Amino acid sequence: QVQLVGSGGGLVRAGGSLRLSCAASGSIFSINDMGWYLQAPGKQRALVARITSGGSTNYADSVKGRFTISRDNAKNTVSLQMNSLKPEDTAVYYCAADMVNRRYWGQGTQVTVSS
Repeated sequence: QVQLVGSGGGLVRAGGSLRLSCAASGSIFSINDMGWYLQAPGKQRALVARITSGGSTNYADSVKGRFTISRDNAKNTVSLQMNSLKPEDTAVYYCAADMVNRRYWGQGTQVTVSS
């Protein structure tokens, strides 16, 4: 059994910053990619940023230059530093970890950006 627990969401004004964190625990063998996804009301879940175990990253075009993903392989954690936030970034953010051909999801954390 693997659990992902995310934290760090909240309410911020446009132009502000938030940092999301997520920790994996349980029966962890080897984590491949870790990432963050968002889901806005009425929309499908979409990739925000992803990072491989070797540190390679990719980002959605909408967040490039504003968000930075990082991970600590020893601690099985992944973080997302979000700067210059915009109202359109408002969504529930989910962390994810890929292990042995399965994706595990965190519980989701709400990010709300006011204009």
